[in-house]
This record gives sequence, C-alpha cells and structure tokens, in this order.
Amino acid sequence: MTRFYDARGNIYGVVSPEALREAGIALPASAPECAVSRRSWSAAAITFCCDWPAGQRPAHSKAHRSDGLLVGPFQSAAPFDVLIVNTDGTLAERSGNGLTIFSQALAGQGLVPEAGALLCVHHDKGDAVETSVKPATVDGVQGFWLDLGQPDFGPAAVGAQQGEEVPFNGRTVSHVQPLAQLDPAWTHSQFVRIGNPHCVTLLSDPDALPSNEQMTESALNEGLTRIAYAMPIGSGKLCPAGVNLQWAALQSPQKIHARVFERGEGPTASSGTSASAVASAAWRVGWVTAGEVQVVMPGGTAPVLLEVEDRELVRVRLFGTARLMG
Repeated sequence: MTRFYDARGNIYGVVSPEALREAGIALPASAPECAVSRRSWSAAAITFCCDWPAGQRPAHSKAHRSDGLLVGPFQSAAPFDVLIVNTDGTLAERSGNGLTIFSQALAGQGLVPEAGALLCVHHDKGDAVETSVKPATVDGVQGFWLDLGQPDFGPAAVGAQQGEEVPFNGRTVSHVQPLAQLDPAWTHSQFVRIGNPHCVTLLSDPDALPSNEQMTESALNEGLTRIAYAMPIGSGKLCPAGVNLQWAALQSPQKIHARVFERGEGPTASSGTSASAVASAAWRVGWVTAGEVQVVMPGGTAPVLLEVEDRELVRVRLFGTARLMG
C-alpha cells in the first residue's frame, strides 16, 4: 500500500519494500542492491505507485500523482535505509522534503525517538548519503530538523563543466551559458552541492523569477530539461549526472524568494534541498548572514539554519513538516 504525504506542496508516495514485492515487482533484498539494479524495477514501481488511476487525473496536473516515491524502511530500527525514486525512474541522492516525509512516515510507526534517527539514502551515483533527523517544534508546528552537513561550492562540486567566472556582489560566481541562452538575465549562477547537485541563478528582482507555469511551457521546459536532467533525457553538456536548478532573489534581510526546476521531475512547488542550496548560495554571495534564513517558494516557506565558523559555512539544517494525505 502506498501512502502519500505533502510537504510544502511537494508530494511523495511512501511504500515498503515488502509491498512492492507482493505486487510482483522484483525488488532485491537490500537497499544497496536495489540502488545498483534500479533500472530493472524503478519504472515499474513508479507506474504501480504513482500513476493516476484510470480517469482520475485532474486537468492541468502533472503526469504523476506525486513528485516521487520513497521506498523503505528496510529495517525496523535506525539507521533506516531508503531509496528516493524520481518519476523518471532515476534515483536521487537526497531530498529535503522527501526525507521530511519519510521521517513523518516513520514517526507514524513509532520508529523515530526524541533523540532522532539516521537516514541513509542509497542511489546509483556513488556512496550513500546520510542525514540525521530530529523531531522538533518550530513556531508551534511539529516537524523535523534535518542536518544536511557542510555544502561545497563551485563547478567541481557538482561535476559541471568549468565555465566563465563572473563577478557578483563582490564575489565570483559562474556564467552558465546554456541558462543565459534561455534568458539573458540568467547570467550569474552559484553551484552548490548539499548531498546532491544544485545550480542557483541569482536575480536582482523577485518579480523576474520564472513562474512554474512559464517553466511548464514547452519551449522553456524543453530547454531546462536538457540542462537539468541526467543523460540520456538531458544533454549532459553541463552536468552528465544532471543538476537541480533554482532561481533566487533577495526579498528582505534573511528572506529569499525562489523557484525550483528539479532534475528528474521538472518545475515543483518546493524542494527542501533546493531551499538549503538557495540559502547557502545567498550566504556565499553576501546576501544573508549566519542564522535562520527564510526561503519562500510557491508551496511554502522553508526555514534554513546556517552555521558559520571562522567565516566558513560549516553546517546547514532544514526544518520541515509533512502531513498524510486523504
């Protein structure tokens, strides 16, 4: 049985490995084995869990009823292994909203102690990515703090081709030619890896942020898909493994407005790691200081906590909450 959760407008299905096997999907016994063999089962799992039932797809909705699928847990006690399956069948290294949702699903089974738990995301792009989660209440809202660790910056951090360096707000950022070809205002970008790869394009005016409706239109959607998606759907000219795209503009002190185009999914209402990458990029170019940063996306606002030591960003924490749908 697949259960669907909503985290700031980002919807994921959660399904146990046993449920997929009972449905006739040949899922290996362990999460690492599942990751390396994902081509043999992930598309079938997405079809089984995330396709709209016949005749029930709402008008103007996405092709799938969720933004992805979380497969797990594989254990009855922490650390918990999990797979994050994009709707194109690829595996993500990390998803802030996805892990918030998975934490909520675990908590519903009484599996997350007050001291927190460790989640281990397995994928087919390298080593597994660990995230510690801890239950918390922020402004009266119950949720979880996710410890995303220390971000890395620059093209090499995300496996991007080295492009031209350009000045921005007294710092050095990247000029990403494929983005600038789509829109001449998209000339200043900061690459960030925070467990997964991101490219944050910095804009001077919040009104210049692209809307999700604009990013859904065929011409722009095709161009962004070529940049963001992994090969063979994407071109691989910027990042062969794909890269998540964001656009960000400073709204007020410690508040950033952002839009998101996810690798393997497309325009989305919100993304936890994207919010964290946006906050990290904003710190890197001097827009914000250490402490809490509010990242405002169409699906909601994500609080991101930046910890700085000796003028270096050493840790990023994301607060998230999720609700079980219908």
